[in-house]
Amino acid sequence: MSTEAKPFLKWAGGKGQLLSQLDEHLPGELQGQAFTYIEPFVGGGAMLFHMLRKFPNITHAVINDINPHLVTAYRVIKQQPDELIHRLSALEQEYFSQSDEEAKKDYFLNVRNIFNETVLDDVERTKYLMFLNRTCFNGLYRVNSKGKFNVPFGRNSHPTICNADTILADSEVLNRADVTILNGDFERTADEMQEGPVFFYFDPPYRPLNATSSFNSYAKEEFNDDEQIRLRDFCARLNEQPNVRWMLSNSDCSAKNPEDTFFEDIYAPFHIHRVYASRAINANPEKRGKLTELLIKNYE
Repeated sequence: MSTEAKPFLKWAGGKGQLLSQLDEHLPGELQGQAFTYIEPFVGGGAMLFHMLRKFPNITHAVINDINPHLVTAYRVIKQQPDELIHRLSALEQEYFSQSDEEAKKDYFLNVRNIFNETVLDDVERTKYLMFLNRTCFNGLYRVNSKGKFNVPFGRNSHPTICNADTILADSEVLNRADVTILNGDFERTADEMQEGPVFFYFDPPYRPLNATSSFNSYAKEEFNDDEQIRLRDFCARLNEQPNVRWMLSNSDCSAKNPEDTFFEDIYAPFHIHRVYASRAINANPEKRGKLTELLIKNYE
């Protein structure tokens, strides 16, 4: 297949532009031996698709996310890609047939209301999710306290709503690697470990750098400091198993405030590195740009 598997959604905090740096930190022993890959916070899947392309020796993969609509989308793309393409392309044509931008905005708002208020089959829900992702402001996924998608219209001139080649490429690798798709708490993924080497990559909702920078509302459940510590405890338990390697990404809070050594303190027994990332989510262009993120590992 000529098109490489890659994220089918734009996702805040996606790791696409960090892949080369993450790649340098992968365990050397992953090359050439069968292993299980587990990603408990899969999000947009940039790292997932990178790992599935790079390591044909992944014999089993497990992905999980707390967002039920996102998980449904992965399952639909794995199991029903042709039907999704059929419905999404029809929606795309209808959207572009709207007479002007105001009509497209009304169309968007109607779809958003259907997505939030209507009982839909899995393909239909995924169709609307992908439409909203491509036509909303900045490709964000954000929900309110009731779990309703509330991102405004994006005024994108001509977005690609149905990328059939990407959907088919993603479906192919999700099936080739026998990917198990879960929706729930990150700790559930430990139940899916098989004998032999296991590599976990954690990309949880990031701890905010300040009170106004929090953008982890992918689900109505809050991922606060208590949750970050629970994740650390989970990583510490995994570290007790000799065949398990893990790597975790999070915000570099001490770079913003040298007194905020939250991650340096709770992950003190492990290896902490810094990588450079560009963030373009902020509505103010002057506040976008390069910043460091933490990369924490239980191996050298």
